Amino acid sequence: MVIMMYLALSITIMTVVTYLVRVIPLVVFKKKIESRFIKSFLYYVPYAVLSCMTFPAIMYSTNNLYTAIIGSSVALIASFFKLKLIYVVIITVCIVFGVSFIFY
Repeated sequence: MVIMMYLALSITIMTVVTYLVRVIPLVVFKKKIESRFIKSFLYYVPYAVLSCMTFPAIMYSTNNLYTAIIGSSVALIASFFKLKLIYVVIITVCIVFGVSFIFY
């Protein structure tokens, strides 16, 4: 019973937070935003948040920091050369898998 109450409370809180995040900008910004600075800021916020959430996950995805650094470096280099995403993923996974044998 306690678990069901916890689950219901968690879902309710997540629903309210998600709803508020979507409604507050509509209430606060009633007219069109003209400032280039604010438009630019709002344009780059999703990329910054996604990077802040992804980078720590990359560093802790393996049990070894060296393999995580090598893997992220390989992915950055492969993406710099504008390879397709599937190729970047395959190359990075193979390199990390191979390097993990060295450090384990």
